[in-house]
Amino acid sequence: MDTPTTLLACALCVQVAASDLYARRVSNLALMTALAILAALLCWQGVDAARWGAAGLGLLCAAVLLPCYAIGWMGAGDVKFFAVLGALLGGPGPLLPVWIIASLMAGLHAMTVLYAPAITSRFPLGLRFALENSHARLQAWPAHQRMLAARRGRRGIPYAAYLSLATVLLLLSGGPGA
Repeated sequence: MDTPTTLLACALCVQVAASDLYARRVSNLALMTALAILAALLCWQGVDAARWGAAGLGLLCAAVLLPCYAIGWMGAGDVKFFAVLGALLGGPGPLLPVWIIASLMAGLHAMTVLYAPAITSRFPLGLRFALENSHARLQAWPAHQRMLAARRGRRGIPYAAYLSLATVLLLLSGGPGA
């Protein structure tokens, strides 16, 4: 992958991760802008038809995840972001490790959410009281209230943020397609 495309992918990942963590949404404008910049880069670089085909095939890879969206395991923004990542990374090759790493991180997050009450119930009473007090203070914090208002009731695992993190880790490590 060339440097401008790598920088574009990293910039998109930072924006998507921040948006997903804060408001639990992925901006369609950011995704469409990244695709437009990618198309401009490919035209400017005079890339051959194989690279255009790989980008198109990467976009189509999101079709594999449509059943996950249909049954509620993933949000629409996660699937759209996965499609754009496929185009940016140049096809399905790099998407598999990104998907596996992100899914493992999201699974760990889900297990933590599910088992946290059982684990904290075994804490000493003083520590439980301190945690409950901290939680109450967090709930009253104005910045936390703004974040909850931005989420508009949307809950769940920030899977797009994990896809972003996995992508940046792959790009920094020089893994497949990097």
